Amino acid sequence: MSGKNIVVAQSGGPTVAINASLAGVISAALNNNYYDKVYGSIYGILGILNDNLIDLTKKATDNSDFIDTLKVSPAMYLGSCRHKLPEYEDDEKPYLTIFEQFEKYNIGAFFYIGGNDSMDTTLKLSHYGEKIGSDIRIIGIPKTIDNDLCLTDHTPGFGSAAKYIATSMLEISHDTFIYSVPSVTIVEIMGRDAGWLTASAALARNEYNSSPHLIYFPEVPFDKEAFINDIKQQLTVRNNVIIAVSEGIRDKDGQYISATTATNDQFGHKQLSGTGKSLEYLVKNNIDIKVRSVELNVLQRCASHQASLTDINESFELGQKAVDFSEKGHTKCMLVIKRVSDDPYTTEIDTADISSIANKDKPIPREWINSSGNDVTDNLIKYMKPLIEGETAVKYKDGLPIYLPIDHLDNTTK
Repeated sequence: MSGKNIVVAQSGGPTVAINASLAGVISAALNNNYYDKVYGSIYGILGILNDNLIDLTKKATDNSDFIDTLKVSPAMYLGSCRHKLPEYEDDEKPYLTIFEQFEKYNIGAFFYIGGNDSMDTTLKLSHYGEKIGSDIRIIGIPKTIDNDLCLTDHTPGFGSAAKYIATSMLEISHDTFIYSVPSVTIVEIMGRDAGWLTASAALARNEYNSSPHLIYFPEVPFDKEAFINDIKQQLTVRNNVIIAVSEGIRDKDGQYISATTATNDQFGHKQLSGTGKSLEYLVKNNIDIKVRSVELNVLQRCASHQASLTDINESFELGQKAVDFSEKGHTKCMLVIKRVSDDPYTTEIDTADISSIANKDKPIPREWINSSGNDVTDNLIKYMKPLIEGETAVKYKDGLPIYLPIDHLDNTTK
């Protein structure tokens, strides 16, 4: 044993797969002789700032099912936050506290599991650690259903969310097609700046189902007149038109189609809602037809009953590899998935400089969207299909899935 320990935290939005990466970290640490303990930081980086850590090594050794159950439990076992660290040149105090905590707990490696905002924190801690000459390995482990992190083929959480969206779209189609009355159904899907999730609705298409018939992305300026004309054209060949739309679609001037009262979070991102409802009213005002909007909202984030086995297994491996790479001295980096082959689907895991990833976005390549901007191409389908493959073996009790309890997260009113 080195006498050094690990601290790991999770932040940002929840996913089906983020706990699988946490399970991978714990599993790898238990099965090597490099680190003594794994501590979990409650509520992201705030747990370190507030000295709110739990001993994950003890939980895993006390409960033989802990890692396997954690692997298939949705959301974030350690809780989350959306806390933005200041630049250390502007305010060094939180950095002093964090690195004092690292010293107190004899930390040799810090892993932050999250999306773009979490990688911003990883980058800032890496820069500060370099400034003070710290030898603590600081590594980001990717997750985000939005699939918008750079330099990685895809992000954990996306595959399972895509599987849920495609399944929901197929079920909505079955619900809609039983009626002979002409109708328009608009399905709003998460995606502020990138349309990967919305594109996954196309995976619902099969030998008898052609829906969604139209798909709209943030990557292409949205034109209301063209939208109405697209629907009218579809209604000449079918009774029921089903549309998938990203919450973040915007016009040629960059204005969101959703409610104009959208507020910003701590990282300056618009918190959007109402895109589907806005388009519902637009259709009602321009076409005399039955129309409804459906917002999948948070349901697409943590639907473990529709988890992709590929997603869970890759996420678990990323957690394991994070420990391996830290042992080899890697730091100031994020783990990335590199696709080796589509058929058979194979990947490998590597690291990339965190400064090339944090605060950058990865939109859908324009060539993977059709020329009209209202559908996907075959290349995008080919890219997504392997990511939703396989089903997880979730245990059930009294008809409900068994997940790890989260009573260590205090959600009571003070």
